[in-house]
Amino acid sequence: MKNKKIFDVIIIGGSYSGLAAGMALGRALKQVLIIDSGMPCNRQTPYSHNFITQDGKSPAEITAIAKHQVEKYNTVTFFNGIADKGTKTENGFEITTAAGEIFSATKLVFATGIKDIMPNIFGFSECWGISVLHCPYCHGYEVKNEITGILGNGDYAFEFGKLISNWTSALTIYTNGKSTLTQEQTEQLFSHNIAIVETAIDRFEHDYGHIQKIIFKNGNKSPVTAIYTRTPFKQHSGIPESLGCALTEEGYIKIDAAHKTTVDGIYAAGDNVSRMRTVANAVSMGTTTGMMVNKEIIFEKF
Repeated sequence: MKNKKIFDVIIIGGSYSGLAAGMALGRALKQVLIIDSGMPCNRQTPYSHNFITQDGKSPAEITAIAKHQVEKYNTVTFFNGIADKGTKTENGFEITTAAGEIFSATKLVFATGIKDIMPNIFGFSECWGISVLHCPYCHGYEVKNEITGILGNGDYAFEFGKLISNWTSALTIYTNGKSTLTQEQTEQLFSHNIAIVETAIDRFEHDYGHIQKIIFKNGNKSPVTAIYTRTPFKQHSGIPESLGCALTEEGYIKIDAAHKTTVDGIYAAGDNVSRMRTVANAVSMGTTTGMMVNKEIIFEKF
């Protein structure tokens, strides 16, 4: 067992939310450790958009700039590795890494994101974040007026069909099996020239992640430039649940307005708590979390 190192706050996850929280806490003179594995969920995405001052930069570039700025605060330390286990102690928490390092802090911040669960469609994962997209506000402008599909069914397909029609009129919903859209929904989509294809999908034909055709199990093909879909997910880290943090019905870590979880001393921010998966939102939540954690530490000691 290696020597235990003590901090005011341990932040698990060093992407946008984690770095933003680290900056807020570093500027508040707190001893902070950021543990990060360097594997963010958007690492395959070539460009990030709709984040003012950073529009069009790659996720890796934004992260590198942010980390360089956070590193200027000498109370913030980085550890490259995976947080493997969390334990409640008399004075706070201990985090053990996969390498066997043990770190201690009075507060924890989980900025660990989520892990998308890919459907069993050949080529889907290679296109995810490149031409198979989750958010029109992040990527819609770049594929405006292109031949576009929505992979989904039921209420999701209906609502997203209405939304995506803002960016293109060449829109088709692919239900990948029998449609569960209501008759009223179907008629409304048809009235806006949005087609519905129920044929089961076999694979995505693509060029280095840029989708070109949907190949169906019956051998038919549909040309397409972009696909929107919502994948199921699970928490990227199981440590919050192991420490007793409750999840919402959707599977996000439950937090209050101050970003506190249901366990005293533990906070969370970013994609692991919110459906709003944008860089700007992650940064905003991280900054707020850092401020709230610092305030709690000060008030507890005052």
